[in-house]
Amino acid sequence: MVVLREGMCPGLDEDLVRDLRAADIKTVEDLVASDTEALAQKCSVSYKALFAIRRVLLAQHTAFPVSGADLYEELLSSTAIISTGNPSLDKLLDSGLYTGEITELSGGPGSGKSQVCFGVAVHISYQLKQGVIYIDTTGGMTASRLLQMLQTETSNKEEQMEALQRIRIFRLFDVFSLLECLYSLQGSGLQQASVGGGSVKAVIVDSVSAVISPLLGGKYNEGMSLMIQVARVLKTMAKDFNVATLVTNHVTRGGSSGEVQPGLGVSWSHIPRTRILLERMEKTTISHSSLRTATLIKSSRQPCHIKEEFDLQWWSRSKDGSSGKRKLDDTDS
Repeated sequence: MVVLREGMCPGLDEDLVRDLRAADIKTVEDLVASDTEALAQKCSVSYKALFAIRRVLLAQHTAFPVSGADLYEELLSSTAIISTGNPSLDKLLDSGLYTGEITELSGGPGSGKSQVCFGVAVHISYQLKQGVIYIDTTGGMTASRLLQMLQTETSNKEEQMEALQRIRIFRLFDVFSLLECLYSLQGSGLQQASVGGGSVKAVIVDSVSAVISPLLGGKYNEGMSLMIQVARVLKTMAKDFNVATLVTNHVTRGGSSGEVQPGLGVSWSHIPRTRILLERMEKTTISHSSLRTATLIKSSRQPCHIKEEFDLQWWSRSKDGSSGKRKLDDTDS
């Protein structure tokens, strides 16, 4: 189910979208399945114009064949590897975040998902001099925390401010606002988001489950469709604009043994190319409370279930980070 919105194609303006909704036509599927002639009369629009809109939308949302050779050539020419700034995570990710793909961090409360996202954003912004879109759906992102992390990277206030400018933050607390933001970014080609110099190389959504999980099950039967729309636009943005997409997810307990697993169900599990489970280390003392384990639970490049230990404070220690910069430059060349 794809919700109709202004600007999806030529002729589909705000007034027509409003008239279509008044006629109970809310999705592309509704429009395609409707009687075009009768609908044109209801919406006071010409049959020819509405038929043209229908044809364009049908073409946009119908699958078409692409050869495997073309896909492989496109992959080789477009993929870059972006270091997270943390050697342990980069090792699990086979060198870092890959552009054109969705990478997921899952974990329970206090597992460090947001802290990792902060660190990745700061590393890409300061060390790699690239733009970051940070979508905060939990209210956990603060400029003061980012500045604190940047102060460990450089004492130069001008460099700190330049790095902060390269991180554009959106605070959104429901799935409709999230979709509107993502479609807007997609429509602008991320150009308007390129502030402070450098192109956008990463889109971070922390957390995707916070706005989707309340809509799954119960009386919200549209929740699954909305989740798939979020997944579709995230994957399209990652591929079309050659950016790495990092999302966070909550965890649940499932299976006969009640093991911890990422939330949002089976349908979502096919969306991320790579999934990492973050957990607190057992028997850690207060002085080592920032220690975490990261387990690779889905990957197309590495054996699953390999595990790395790392310190959440890694991004808050002074270091040159030159290897991450070199990696991005090498893969872009």
